[in-house]
Amino acid sequence: MSKFDADNLTGVNHTGAHPNSPVRFLTASSIIGDKVFNPQDEKLGSIKDIMLDITSGKIEYVVVELGGFLGMGEKFFALPFSLLKLDAKNQCFILNQDKSVLLEAPGFDKDHWPETNTHMFDSSSHYWGSFMGVNTGTEPY
Repeated sequence: MSKFDADNLTGVNHTGAHPNSPVRFLTASSIIGDKVFNPQDEKLGSIKDIMLDITSGKIEYVVVELGGFLGMGEKFFALPFSLLKLDAKNQCFILNQDKSVLLEAPGFDKDHWPETNTHMFDSSSHYWGSFMGVNTGTEPY
């Protein structure tokens, strides 16, 4: 594996002027599939997809898949990307929430994704914003 590929996978700069400093950019393909844990090291799910705001060019939210077995029974959540913290060493993301909160939170199934170009997306954004606080980056447009 090249050092460039290792940088993209781990989020750690292995060479250059400032080795071991955090990489500021990751490929979308290196994020999709990453596991999401809480600080208690309990697996919450994995990142299924990334939704970009094409106006700002920023990741607006990630779709996190929780549970399920062989493609059945999973639940999806649209979480503001700002709620996730990269754990580059372990190649995963950390969400500071108990699993029970996600189990009770509004989600959707694989066949009924939220309407992202309408007011329907606001319900998820408002839920996480009001629950987590105003510093989550979930202010409505």
